[in-house]
Amino acid sequence: MRKFFTIVALIGLSFSVTAQAKNAKNDPAAKQVLDAVSAKFKTFSSVQATFIYKVEDAKGKVMSTKSGTIWMKGTKYKVSFGGQEIFSDGKTVWNYDKNAKEVTISSIDASGSGITPQKLFTNFYDKDFLYLLNGEKKVGARTIQEIEMTPTDKSKTFHKVYLQVDKSAKTIYSTRVLENAGNKYTYTVSTIKTNSAMADNVFAFDKKKYPGVEEVDLR
Repeated sequence: MRKFFTIVALIGLSFSVTAQAKNAKNDPAAKQVLDAVSAKFKTFSSVQATFIYKVEDAKGKVMSTKSGTIWMKGTKYKVSFGGQEIFSDGKTVWNYDKNAKEVTISSIDASGSGITPQKLFTNFYDKDFLYLLNGEKKVGARTIQEIEMTPTDKSKTFHKVYLQVDKSAKTIYSTRVLENAGNKYTYTVSTIKTNSAMADNVFAFDKKKYPGVEEVDLR
């Protein structure tokens, strides 16, 4: 699951506004699309989405493909992906590794600058990127708008992010990250369900359901 949050971090959730970011000019059409996605996401009381995660090397060879599911409600979230699960009730994070039979427990960053899935869907883009609307294309019955995003911090380990948005639904369809080393990481949303009832206990690790799991408490 660390890879999931590595990619989220790659998409610019460092929240460090640089002078270049303040002064650079972005594409108003791209900002309009991104603002619409952020505004739409904020109207949802809950989100459940399934996604496909693909890793390619510099030559385009697919090295790995995995599926996952994410649940979000307010500041709470749960992610199930590749034999790992992350739970967060908004205060505590439990990172469970099925193969290692271990759960790592940590506190949410009190400063509010920590990485969460919710921040991916809100206005992260105004912090660390220059962005440009590349145009539209059809994917099945959907009209997809592609936004090319370039990090203003040239020391990052990636040089491009391509964000694809479902024009009608105003939701993120896919995110593709190009690393400087050549690898490419793509998350594609398969299904999305919003405003469903979700019990709060979904977002907390219940050790009674995971017998024999070692706890590593970092709080």
